[in-house]
Amino acid sequence: MRCLHRALLLLVAVFCWQRSSAQGVNFPTATDIKVSSINFKTILDWRPKPTNYTYTVLVRGQLFQDWKKKCIYTKETSCDVSDIMQDVRDTYEIRIVSEIKSSEITEEFPYAEGPTFRPYDQTIIGKPIIQNFTLNKEQNTLTVVIRDTPTPYKYTNNTPITVRDMFPNDFSYTLFYRKASSTGKKQQSSATNEIVINTDKGESYCFFAEASVPSRKSNRESQHSDELCTSSSAGEEFDVVILVAVGISAGLIVLIVVLSVILCKCRNGKKEKTKEMMPLNAV
Repeated sequence: MRCLHRALLLLVAVFCWQRSSAQGVNFPTATDIKVSSINFKTILDWRPKPTNYTYTVLVRGQLFQDWKKKCIYTKETSCDVSDIMQDVRDTYEIRIVSEIKSSEITEEFPYAEGPTFRPYDQTIIGKPIIQNFTLNKEQNTLTVVIRDTPTPYKYTNNTPITVRDMFPNDFSYTLFYRKASSTGKKQQSSATNEIVINTDKGESYCFFAEASVPSRKSNRESQHSDELCTSSSAGEEFDVVILVAVGISAGLIVLIVVLSVILCKCRNGKKEKTKEMMPLNAV
């Protein structure tokens, strides 16, 4: 009887130990949690890579008290939480839970707290895209049109919400420009997408754009756009996308013409050789 009693106690002890291990007591929690956000697309990154467990991301704003789940039971160490943070003026708490999928576990899994995040103040404004520009040699002006960058969000009619839309009455573009033959830069700002500057006759110009949110204390300026330069032939409008498409089309046309000429010559050469090889008709 004593041996049986000891065996039962041993089995109970083993069961309790296994249950304690399954409940994630020893699961590592996430470390080095970082939030990166550009144009309101917000990504969480952390480490380490999980082994015998998974992660689930929890996000809660001040305007809603319930935790919302994202990237449930993921083996990854990165998660896009943009859709949970659509109210960009809210401040969000972040938790990353280390867990396993089990219906038997009743205790709370361990988790790590991430930094709080307010997209309206903390998202980085990405580099603007210059849509087109016109150098007018008669009026001595350069007109630059900048495209508003879309965010991950959309209106009810499915049109994209742009970065400018997120900052009504608090958003501007600045154009930095110089003569192609000089290194000295000048700048001009506008609350609209179009900036017009005066130019010197016969000069070419190089320029890039920057967006800014003046009311911000940090992350006020965006990244710089790619630098573009006008050509010496003024008075024409240059759309960047159209120029690329036209260049590719022209190259394909030239290639087709060259191949056609080569094929015709090859066919003609074969015909002449065939005629030469044909026997003469008897007289």
